[in-house]
Amino acid sequence: MVGGKNLKVAYSLGSLQDSIDLYKEWAPTYDTDFAIKNEYKSPSKVAKFFHKYSDNLDSPILDVGAGTGLVGECIAAKKTVEITALDISSEMLAVAKAKNIYSKFVMADLTKPLDIENNKYGAIVSAGTFTHGHVGPEAFDELVRILKPMGLVVVSIHSEVFQQKGFKKKLLDIENQITKPVFHKVSIYRIKQGQKYGNDKVFITVFRKRSPSI
Repeated sequence: MVGGKNLKVAYSLGSLQDSIDLYKEWAPTYDTDFAIKNEYKSPSKVAKFFHKYSDNLDSPILDVGAGTGLVGECIAAKKTVEITALDISSEMLAVAKAKNIYSKFVMADLTKPLDIENNKYGAIVSAGTFTHGHVGPEAFDELVRILKPMGLVVVSIHSEVFQQKGFKKKLLDIENQITKPVFHKVSIYRIKQGQKYGNDKVFITVFRKRSPSI
């Protein structure tokens, strides 16, 4: 059953340190106690739509809020890719590193300017980062900056925070920098309706950074 102490705490994180502390504790058991137990689908859905919309130019890939590497696993299962993992938690990144999927690792705070050059990545993917108690829409400015012209973005945004926390407005604010977003609304967990968090949905949000000529 979806729920439990850690997910409840994750949805109510109030500070950067809260996030660091939670995922330090959760990292060793995250995949088994959360992802497998609850049949967490967001990573596989992000990967599915990445493969649907991507081409060979969408490289290298940056997985933001990579955590233990669930999105990277799903992408790499179908296609050999060059992918970098970015996360605030060194403990979560350590778990991801052990999976031998990622070529590079970056520990960074997505709510602040990133020490990454402009136009570096051909694609950005993310699952579970833009949700309750985590990262807000302000991060999109940096993501667009570090994305190559015509680079692809495929990220999940929790449906309850999409308008409430300003993601809809942010996408409108940057509409001159990106192609018109495509949204795919999917369930986060493969569980019965009515269970705690069982009705939660995300928008798999897909767009490209406009090139200067578009």
